[in-house]
Order: sequence, then C-alpha cells, then structure tokens
Amino acid sequence: MRYIQKRLRLPAVAEGFHLITDLLLSELPELEAMRVGTASFFIQHTSASLFLTENADPTVRRDFQAYFQRLAPDNAPYFQHTLEGPDDMTAHLKAAMLGNSVTVPIANGGLALGTWQGLCLGEHRRHGGRRWVVVTLLGE
Repeated sequence: MRYIQKRLRLPAVAEGFHLITDLLLSELPELEAMRVGTASFFIQHTSASLFLTENADPTVRRDFQAYFQRLAPDNAPYFQHTLEGPDDMTAHLKAAMLGNSVTVPIANGGLALGTWQGLCLGEHRRHGGRRWVVVTLLGE
C-alpha cells in the first residue's frame, strides 16, 4: 500500500464555480502508478468549497452561481458577520452547504470519475485569493 499526501496551491480565480480536475491531476504524477485506491481532496478554507459536478456544459456552473446568489445574497441586513465585507457571511454559508472535501476511487492510474463528473472549486468571495487543497492518495 502506498500513501502520498500533498498540499497544492490553487491560482486565484474570480467568484464563481471552476472545474479544477485537470489542474489537480497535473500536480499528481504519482497517481499514474496506482492501480487501485482512493484519492481524497480537502480544501483548507471556510469561504470556498470543493465538490463534484457536471464537467461538460458550462451553463451548469453559471446556474450554480445564480442559484447561490439568490439563496444567500450579499448585504442581507440580518447578517452580523460582515467584518471582511458584504460577501463574508454568504461565502461561509455557501461553503458549508457545498462541502470541503471529495473522495474519489482510483482505478488504473487515474480517478474513477463518471463520464460527466469533474472536481469543482466554488469560490465564494469576490477576492478570495489563492486557495490550498490537501490531496491524499492511498493505493497500490
């Protein structure tokens, strides 16, 4: 059994939903040597999320953005946690709803994702900056 853990730095992106599967895989050449196992991805932030979504049609990610903007609008008068700006509390809510980790099976040197699945970064701050993802590979 082989165990690898890496902390990967993502580039800063605009607020919204971004496919990052290829970016993460480019930093994981060790994955190619694994026949079977598990890959765990964990984002180390409370104002960004990590989840699986549709990877072919970009309108899915735009619809996510529209939905979450209506669900948790910035500047809502009932939010108290606004020290870092009007998107502060809403970013935490969106991240909590979508989650911070994804586990994917490893099969034959790659991620065993479904045909239309991709790893998605939800950037919930207007200026979130670079994000950290811890990746743990366990396999043989």
